[in-house]
Amino acid sequence: MSQTARLSEQALARAALTYLAEPGDPALGALLEICEPAEVLAAIKADMLPGIGPGCGDSPAGRRALERALGRWRIRLPHLPGDAQIAAACRDGVRLVCPADPEWPGGLDDLGPARPYALWLRGHADLRLACARSVSMVGSRAATGYGAHVAGEIAADLGERGWVIVSGGAYGIDAAAHRGALAAGGVTIVVLACGVDYPYPAGHAGLFAEAAAQGLVISEWPPGRHPARLRFLIRNRTIAALTRGTVIVEAGERSGALNTARHAAQLGRPLMAVPGPVTAAQSAGCHRIIREWAATCVTRAEDIIEMVSALGDPLTAAMTPEPRAVGGAPSRDELDTDSARVLDALPARGAAGTSTIAAEAGVDLDTVLRCLGLLAGSGFIERCDRGWRLRKPQRAG
Repeated sequence: MSQTARLSEQALARAALTYLAEPGDPALGALLEICEPAEVLAAIKADMLPGIGPGCGDSPAGRRALERALGRWRIRLPHLPGDAQIAAACRDGVRLVCPADPEWPGGLDDLGPARPYALWLRGHADLRLACARSVSMVGSRAATGYGAHVAGEIAADLGERGWVIVSGGAYGIDAAAHRGALAAGGVTIVVLACGVDYPYPAGHAGLFAEAAAQGLVISEWPPGRHPARLRFLIRNRTIAALTRGTVIVEAGERSGALNTARHAAQLGRPLMAVPGPVTAAQSAGCHRIIREWAATCVTRAEDIIEMVSALGDPLTAAMTPEPRAVGGAPSRDELDTDSARVLDALPARGAAGTSTIAAEAGVDLDTVLRCLGLLAGSGFIERCDRGWRLRKPQRAG
């Protein structure tokens, strides 16, 4: 099967739209809520508005806004790669994930018309599963030694407890958070403001490669796209929407991290901040959002887990680095039918991804996510860089 055949018509259209429009374009977001991606792409190529219903362009002002949007999307048409070239971009660990795909994180849908048209991913971790138990951690690029230490320590503690750290890959707090998670053997997700094949900053090329090997590097921009100032701010809404909550570690009064904090607050996600010295300008933004935005003051991983954990959610049940002792966990015979099927679906050797496990067990993705969380918390399985694998029994003594 060719690479083009592996991408559906609608997926190819969404991929093409990432080349033609900047993420978060309200006009394109509104069209995609009522039109199929392929229909929108065809309309752009034909220089005519697609057939649209009430509420989107049905007024003279609305139609003029859509016509202006059509003009700016068409500017990039001469540089749009063909279907074969777009599909060929999905190689060397790069893939495309679209809304309604099994791997699409449901939290992104909270963005409404501003949700990504599609996401480009580098790495092999399951994005939806990773985001189900994730925290975003962002802060100042000009981090102090205190800030970098705290971010790294908290990220490592969260990583040991099975939480995924999401950040923007920048110098300072972002890098400290990514490195802390990786050092603990955890999963981290880097959300870029450029193509996943374009390491920015260049000094983090090694960090991004390690993140892709142990987690994911993702972007709304297609391969080959370079970063631009505004793109970092646009990217921040995705960082906030992907995760269960956002932690700000060092941020000045005008820090871009406060933009991420604002998105988290608007989405109704828990917003947290690490306090710093009252004399430190780098922590003034943290103190402000605690004082004015009702952000929760946090100083350790346990504080964060308490804020983002949902009662009864098996994916957030484990509060310690090691799974529960066997004496407090169900035996294999006591598992419910779906959990037993999922456990049987894991290979005796090696590992398998979430979608593979779901297909082998014959259950839907929501069920397999619930069962994997239960099985991990009970000590039967563990996460690894290729998905999930059976946990080796611990030797006594």
